[in-house]
Amino acid sequence: MNTVTSSDGTRIAFDRVGAGPAVVLVDPAMCYRGAGPNTPLAPELARDFTVYTYDRRGRGDSGDAEEYSVEREYADLAALIEHAGGAAFVFGHSSGGVLAAGASLAGVPIARLALFEPPPVDDGEMPVQLDKLVRAGRRGEAVELFQSSVGLPQEMIAGMRNSPFRPALDAIAHTLVYDTTIAGWITLDAYAGVAVPTLLVDSESSPPTLHESTAAVAAAVPGARRRTLPGGFHDVAPDVLAPALKEFFTA
Repeated sequence: MNTVTSSDGTRIAFDRVGAGPAVVLVDPAMCYRGAGPNTPLAPELARDFTVYTYDRRGRGDSGDAEEYSVEREYADLAALIEHAGGAAFVFGHSSGGVLAAGASLAGVPIARLALFEPPPVDDGEMPVQLDKLVRAGRRGEAVELFQSSVGLPQEMIAGMRNSPFRPALDAIAHTLVYDTTIAGWITLDAYAGVAVPTLLVDSESSPPTLHESTAAVAAAVPGARRRTLPGGFHDVAPDVLAPALKEFFTA
């Protein structure tokens, strides 16, 4: 494990594998370094790139601040990219993609940007509801509210209550407020300001809402490409996704 220090003094933990141009992977909600879709993706990309995975603030081995702001997450990503050499390709998954796009708009030096299924713009209610539950110590309820909001079936949600990884989800429940805040941070019109080559990716079996949001962002970003890959909801095999990203990053 390595760390960088963000502009507000928060330590951000990261891992680095591979050799070649730098690629930073940005996790979605309920994920952290070593637990999420980017975990198996990193070694696939490491055949051709130096791949950085990191714990976003408030989760895993990274620190946090008393007050949250999206701009602080931009600064975290900027600190990691500075450590990686001053510029990097960035792949962001779901809300992590919205974070990466916002960072690019804010001037973080991202050379190429790949976004996987950016969610629909949040109306601002979900962060408020989640924050109330977390502040009341009802972290498990916050996790399940979020799971329900992204379309997980109730029987699946109930089945995960006693899973070995459930305590880890409850421990980072406060970061669901961060992710849902991010999901409402950028309007579709704002994506028109993204000035770097951008790829939008979704999966064949994803819900219509994610196909629609992916298509909408692809239409909003000037010159953006879009690819639909085989796979299910937020679940494209790493050995399918990695070649698509390699092709885009090395074009």
